[in-house]
Amino acid sequence: MVMTINGRTALYGIIGNPVSHSLSPAMHNAAFAELGENSVYLPFPLLDLEAGIVGLKAIGVKGVSVTIPYKEAVIPLLDEIEDVARQIGAVNTLVIKDVDGKKRLCGSNTDWLGANRALSEKVSLRGAQVVLLGAGGSARAIGFGLQKEGAQVVLCSRTESRGLVLAADLGCLWHPLDDAESLHGDILVNATSVGMQPEIQLSPVSKAILSRFQVVMDIVYAPLVTRLLSEARAAGCQVINGLEMLLYQGVAQFELWTGKTAPVELMRQKLYQATGNTLTNAGKSMWKEER
Repeated sequence: MVMTINGRTALYGIIGNPVSHSLSPAMHNAAFAELGENSVYLPFPLLDLEAGIVGLKAIGVKGVSVTIPYKEAVIPLLDEIEDVARQIGAVNTLVIKDVDGKKRLCGSNTDWLGANRALSEKVSLRGAQVVLLGAGGSARAIGFGLQKEGAQVVLCSRTESRGLVLAADLGCLWHPLDDAESLHGDILVNATSVGMQPEIQLSPVSKAILSRFQVVMDIVYAPLVTRLLSEARAAGCQVINGLEMLLYQGVAQFELWTGKTAPVELMRQKLYQATGNTLTNAGKSMWKEER
């Protein structure tokens, strides 16, 4: 894979603050090169969102990923927003279209697509009983996506006020996080930061309840194998690490931008390498054996 940058190179990237840690350039640049696309994907740290959007249009950027803290703030600046992103109230993908000589900003959300695709490789979502932990932006996207595919969601969170708001928006039941110890279902999804480095010794639930679920997904990917996933696998669950959701939301973005089928396995390889893992280490073997 060789990338040549010249006067015809199309520009894509990720906007947010900070963005220097992003793994997205690794997978998107590899995908562009693999398919022979004369395109490059770069991190754009924005301190001023409105000025940044004007700049993106002015220099002819074709599309960007949107990350913290702009997933909600960018919405009033859009010319178009797809229905699910409007429901979720957050956008993570922009396509900048040239319509009659004017740039139009079109917003989508692929976070829910990433979660659904990762989960669908393990279990049918239609009719599945899902216990979703968290009430932040990731939980919101995952919850709406699960319901779109016909899953039944029960929400658990530490913060009552945020949890009740999200539960009302989803039209689902809410419980304090401690109540998760008495719940059961087909799927357990951790959409909190519990277990992320440096507090890798933590898990959002006790290992005693994990055998009640068929599939456990953790959106945390640092570490790749969290305590939750390690204990879930020991309890006989199929497990999904956080890189799989990140991968598939990126796949959906790439296909929105290019109209081409993304090279999924290559993008997966680059993500694992970018986190210091390989396709044959413990984390990947865990995914491979249970796929």
